[in-house]
Amino acid sequence: MPTPMLKGLISPVLTPFNNDLSVATDLYVDFAKQLLATGGCSGLAPFGTTGEALSVSIRERMESLDALVAAGIDPKLMMPGTGLTNLEDTATLTRHAAEHGCYGAMTLPAFYFKGVSDDGLFDYYARLIDMVNHDDLRIFLYHIPQVSGVGLSIDLVRRLHEAYPEIIVGIKDSSGDWDNTAALLDIKTLITYPGAELPVIEAIKLGAPGCISATANLNGNGIAKVIDLCHAGDFDAAEDDHKTVKEIRYLFQDYAPIPAQKALLARGTGDARWNNLRPPMMAMAPEKVADLEATLKDKYSFTIGG
Repeated sequence: MPTPMLKGLISPVLTPFNNDLSVATDLYVDFAKQLLATGGCSGLAPFGTTGEALSVSIRERMESLDALVAAGIDPKLMMPGTGLTNLEDTATLTRHAAEHGCYGAMTLPAFYFKGVSDDGLFDYYARLIDMVNHDDLRIFLYHIPQVSGVGLSIDLVRRLHEAYPEIIVGIKDSSGDWDNTAALLDIKTLITYPGAELPVIEAIKLGAPGCISATANLNGNGIAKVIDLCHAGDFDAAEDDHKTVKEIRYLFQDYAPIPAQKALLARGTGDARWNNLRPPMMAMAPEKVADLEATLKDKYSFTIGG
């Protein structure tokens, strides 16, 4: 039976840290609730790239997902990141997501060794599926080769989906390559989310349910409006609103997106913990934050409220 698509905007949630750099669970849960209730988001992708996932331990990820579920967030609205460099740890995180009944697990390929073959990557995912061995297992592949250094070819994705159609159900394509996204959307029954709002209109025209976007943490309502207009068939209005949405996205890309968004949340909410990042990342210089904040306010009337 095909996996129902989670339509709309999915946010890869920023991860807040306390001053001792432990996960600020209270702030994390409150922010996740806000994204779903008033932030324009239809779903959440905890511990993706934007959530500093590879700076967060397995235990912390599992405890944080437990806290989100305990706070009443529907697991069927969540797609936690589970991909690490070895099968045992990846299986532990992926099984934990399946046991909670999550919409899916967003799973990177093993990404330390470079130049590996499609056969090797296929075997990795096949063994992962066998190790997890759970009826509620659903995997969304995560393709972000410019960061991970290991990509997932179209042929490999098709092969995995055809071999495991009820388990390898979709993919997040963060390559930034529209031709690649379009080719993925052409794979029958594969659920494909572009990893940014920039191509979302054309992607929805080809069957995408929406997108997974880092800037959903701050501009969720703007992006969600574009997506909703597309699903309503009003592509002209969507194109008009998309112009501003894209400009804001490009503006964030001119800065360091994770420190920039955290710094703006710290200023806008009054909670200085948002400005904490785990090394090697560092907080943005105050003058740069002020410049970004002023540009957003003056050009787009865009502010971060408490």
